[in-house]
Amino acid sequence: MSTYMITGVTGQVAESVAFALAADHDVIGVARFGDAAARARLEAAGVTCVPADLVGADFTGVPTGVDVLANFAVVKTQKWDLDLRANAEGIGLLVDHVRPRRIFHCSSTGIYDPAGAKVLDETAPLGDNHRPIMPTYSISKIASEEVVRTVCRMLDIPTVIARLNVPYGVGPDGEARGWPAFHLAMMQAGMSIPVNPDRPNLFNPIDLADIARTVPPLVDAATTPATIVNWAGVEQVALEEWCEYLGDRCGYDVTFEETTSTIGGVTVDVSRMIKLCGPTQVAWRDGFTAVADAWLAGPGATAT
Repeated sequence: MSTYMITGVTGQVAESVAFALAADHDVIGVARFGDAAARARLEAAGVTCVPADLVGADFTGVPTGVDVLANFAVVKTQKWDLDLRANAEGIGLLVDHVRPRRIFHCSSTGIYDPAGAKVLDETAPLGDNHRPIMPTYSISKIASEEVVRTVCRMLDIPTVIARLNVPYGVGPDGEARGWPAFHLAMMQAGMSIPVNPDRPNLFNPIDLADIARTVPPLVDAATTPATIVNWAGVEQVALEEWCEYLGDRCGYDVTFEETTSTIGGVTVDVSRMIKLCGPTQVAWRDGFTAVADAWLAGPGATAT
């Protein structure tokens, strides 16, 4: 049994990871805890919740010397100074305070330079991928990676940086989560789905169950200097295809609007991930079926 400290634990991805890890490990959840319902769910699952503020670097009460610091925290205010301070400086200062035995840092494949349908490995050029919708996101993520890589070497802490593609699934609260759930909300409202003109928009969506399952083996792969790995589903899926699949399952009409004011596809090479933790196990259609069914069972969902 290990002690995991998970930052951003009330987030859609981190909450599912915390629930899964709490079955076999001691889990400390760190967040601002503005979501009282999420905190209650976490505490009921056995997670110890500790309030903290990465923006203000207020770590009063945050324990030190844990086995694993798993950083899932992300601030997306689109205010440059604030987002860089929270996402980059914040994790560096937290590592200095906690001094964990290992670091797991959740990054994003949204830091790669836009490349259309080209499959990107971990050495692909970095760029301002998400600028059309979130101007500070990609650069903040790149900055946070570099801070983590630096403290890994300065403090000699084995580290793994996992670049997450499109997370989706059904959360511990039974609700549909991730970008596909957002697409379902748009379909239900009769809105067109924005798509980049460089079609098809290919991604490697990864179910929350696979995300949670692969964290421990990826932690085991931590090294100094840091190991960097694409964290994604083994199946390549077009956004257009999954929207049509979800729409058909839920009885919604699906329309698309081509625009350059949205992100394009990001599809990645998962060879390194497979070597470290094995392939993902949830087939995308099975996972998206579960998302659609959870959506229809949720409050406010209506089929047409």
